[in-house]
Amino acid sequence: MKKIVLLSIIATFLFSSMAFGQDAVVGVWKTIDDETGEEKSYVEIYEKDGKIYGKVTKLLRAEHVDDLCTACKDHRKDQKIWGMEVITGLSWDDDEYNGGEIIDPESGKVYSCKLWRDGENLIVRGFMGFSLLGRQQTWLPVAE
Repeated sequence: MKKIVLLSIIATFLFSSMAFGQDAVVGVWKTIDDETGEEKSYVEIYEKDGKIYGKVTKLLRAEHVDDLCTACKDHRKDQKIWGMEVITGLSWDDDEYNGGEIIDPESGKVYSCKLWRDGENLIVRGFMGFSLLGRQQTWLPVAE
């Protein structure tokens, strides 16, 4: 009987922490420019078919609201950045999302991607090859 109770407690803990991890990234996040420190855009992170995706829902600098992804080399070539899906196909793996991609609309470069929470913030890491080579940003939660 004690084993059943203990297993039930462990299972409850594991499933609740897994659900917290998966739900913790869903929402709207403010991106910050790496070089200038300026607020850049809002990206909505959402779940679709068991995977995590993200799209630009707002560009915060008025002079960029009509910008196109002229540097993109895939189906996003010359598409508006506002509304563009920039994060695709991430899956939950222990303590982070990974296995998908992120595009930098300014350079058109596509990177492997990882996401995880750090307190209230979202850490977004784009990399090529080894995860040590790449860029990391901190995105801030947007109060809705």
